[in-house]
Amino acid sequence: MTLDLAPFLPQQGALPNRVLIEVALKPVQGTRFQPTGFPDLGAAVFDTKDGAHLLVESAQSMANRLEGVCWDGGSAELVPALRGLSYVRVVDKDGTFRTSSVLEAHRLNSPYILESKDTTFAKQLKKEVDEAFEGRAIERSKLAKLVARYDFSALIHGLFLAKTDLAGGRLRIERALSGFIEASGVKVAASGGVKNDALNPSGEAKRGFGNVPFQRDEYTADRITAFFSLDVSQIRAYGLGAAAERLLVVLGLFKIRALLDGGLRLRTACDFEIDDASKKGIQVTRPAGATLPSLEDLLAALPALIAECKPLFAGEAGVTTVRFEAS
Repeated sequence: MTLDLAPFLPQQGALPNRVLIEVALKPVQGTRFQPTGFPDLGAAVFDTKDGAHLLVESAQSMANRLEGVCWDGGSAELVPALRGLSYVRVVDKDGTFRTSSVLEAHRLNSPYILESKDTTFAKQLKKEVDEAFEGRAIERSKLAKLVARYDFSALIHGLFLAKTDLAGGRLRIERALSGFIEASGVKVAASGGVKNDALNPSGEAKRGFGNVPFQRDEYTADRITAFFSLDVSQIRAYGLGAAAERLLVVLGLFKIRALLDGGLRLRTACDFEIDDASKKGIQVTRPAGATLPSLEDLLAALPALIAECKPLFAGEAGVTTVRFEAS
């Protein structure tokens, strides 16, 4: 089946465009779930005119999960359908894999990429940045072309090259793909337990001994919804051409579909699945009339799209290798 991208790509002269997706979720078992927590804050409960709401999973965490579906941890490579995309691979002095720009929180700005004693890549990047931007305003198309060369997925997930010797720390790209999970009509399900010490129940707790009771709050909700936004107008503004636009849109849709199909076990006590019984399931709310393609169709389309964009990528098969040696 040929993948029809027409509903997701703005036609010439169309107004700025986003793909917006809502997914009804439910706990895999029972009714309780454990939301994400924040230091000194705990669960993010907030009130709206419709009642109590809860942030179940933040945009930052969802970005990590959306990126995670692209990586095969067993082989320490991109999943097969994505091989050929540009990224930076970090190895040690013996050539053993350590990390990559796909896995690093700050992508190309990772210290394992830019702070190694082996400065080959850092110098090359600085040279290209200086040629493009020294004494000049940052042009989105030039920055996108530079980023695509070394880490194509950063055009989806955003990037901030904060080093002052790289155009004075002015190189930023916003996330084109974002997601979060919210629950509405929430109530606290308070519970707790005891960490038992069969040998020394009255031992010193701060040293790890003794019986230690604890309290925990989980939640129930009337509705749990995952929200995704893919900014197609931002993708078009990169100016990389129609082939790159198609690849970025399909890559974004693949990340969403792979995350949903792969399971949403966010934490031990937070395991969701799509709630098809709600008669909503997966809804593309914008553009009207569109549906999220199947994972099979997206996987089938990716290799040819990547091959078409190969001239944009650096390195052998899109991979730039950096040898990390601690300073």
